[in-house]
Amino acid sequence: MSETLDAGELGAWLPVMTRAVRGEGGSDVPCDGCTACCRASQFVLVEPDEHDALAHIPSELLFAAPQMPRGRRVLGYDEHGHCPMLVDDRCSIYAHRPRACRAYDCRVFAATGVELDDPTKAEVLARVRRWRFRVGDDDTRVREEALRAAARFLRSHADELGIGRNPTAIAGLAVELHEAFLDGEPTVDEVHARLPSR
Repeated sequence: MSETLDAGELGAWLPVMTRAVRGEGGSDVPCDGCTACCRASQFVLVEPDEHDALAHIPSELLFAAPQMPRGRRVLGYDEHGHCPMLVDDRCSIYAHRPRACRAYDCRVFAATGVELDDPTKAEVLARVRRWRFRVGDDDTRVREEALRAAARFLRSHADELGIGRNPTAIAGLAVELHEAFLDGEPTVDEVHARLPSR
């Protein structure tokens, strides 16, 4: 088995990740040269207000985001499942990367217990399974269980909530909504009322 990776202190990571999921900042992932997410056949959403990213991504690599409001574009991947901005196993636009890349943090799967079941994400899953958060106090332990309870609930009620079954979206929503699970399980209607409008 591969050695574990220190994911950091969960209590410190959670508020940063919550802001990143809400689009209020980025995450600071200790990638240490890992580019698994860049090689995982991922579409990267680029919002219309991301002028810097759009200026650094060739327009022929962007296309209209399906089933999303006008102006949102998606950066696809090449025939190998690699982001076309990945050059010599490094991001060629790192300082100008889209918001989705800035917010992406594979530790969210370790924190929420959400499994990736897509074979194109095998490298990401292998990394996720190595992450270990430090949980320093009782409050953080309660939050850790709330994260996992939120993820389980969202997976169970995805159809009723109309949120789809994308593991990344489920994990992000679990982070965003975990406080609703601190004192027990809310109803589907209560969770639906808390869903972010995007």
